[in-house]
Amino acid sequence: MKEDRRINSEESFENNQPMRLNKYISNAGVCSRRAADKLIEDGKVRVNGKVVTNLGTKVTLHDKVKVDNELISTGEKLYVLINKPRNVICTRNDEKGRKSILDLLPEKFHHLYPVGRLDRNTTGVLLLTNDGTLTQNLLHPTKKINKVYKAKVAKQLTQLELNKMVDGVTLEDGVSKFDKIVELKEDEAFRYGIEIHSGKNRVIRRMFESIGNEVLKLDRVVFHTFSKKGIPMGAWREVTKKELKNLDVYLRTKR
Repeated sequence: MKEDRRINSEESFENNQPMRLNKYISNAGVCSRRAADKLIEDGKVRVNGKVVTNLGTKVTLHDKVKVDNELISTGEKLYVLINKPRNVICTRNDEKGRKSILDLLPEKFHHLYPVGRLDRNTTGVLLLTNDGTLTQNLLHPTKKINKVYKAKVAKQLTQLELNKMVDGVTLEDGVSKFDKIVELKEDEAFRYGIEIHSGKNRVIRRMFESIGNEVLKLDRVVFHTFSKKGIPMGAWREVTKKELKNLDVYLRTKR
């Protein structure tokens, strides 16, 4: 399976020709080219041990590129699903020494980046990869990637509040809304199933806060075509060839 996903390094460099540094960083799955330009300007990128701030810099297969002191690569593309526990952060480096999502993975996956993030207290399915093109596609607003969550909240919602969540509430960064919200009759707690396309930071928690409620637990059960089903909390698995093919077909139809 790995051989099917392996990208020929020389093809990545267009017949071994030098590649612009921002494209190299993007292809490695770190971020978009525009965000890569910002990293370069901020002096966070090193090529062969030297800080590079020139946006026109080009690199070859033989260069060693580091972002925030982490070596990156545009070689073999890897895709991993993990069921993120609470009190684990999605950033690669943390000045407070908190546990990172990468601490749950073998070292061979430590150069991967999460596609989007879950906040420290949110659990659930998370995709990590070094496929920059896929990352940009999944995060682009026009793709309307669906996400499904289960939320335990402090107070039961009224019908008016349920309607408001779907119609839209005004937050500091604009209007946000759920595609769907239903009450789950699983136990005595107030639990809701939520479908949403928005990728705004902490958007579900902020939406409940806007109506005077509090999210006590939040778990993402589905991210696009990927489910946490069969992945125990804190465990991981590689994405299958079939899952990648289905995902590629979906993204091509959305272009």
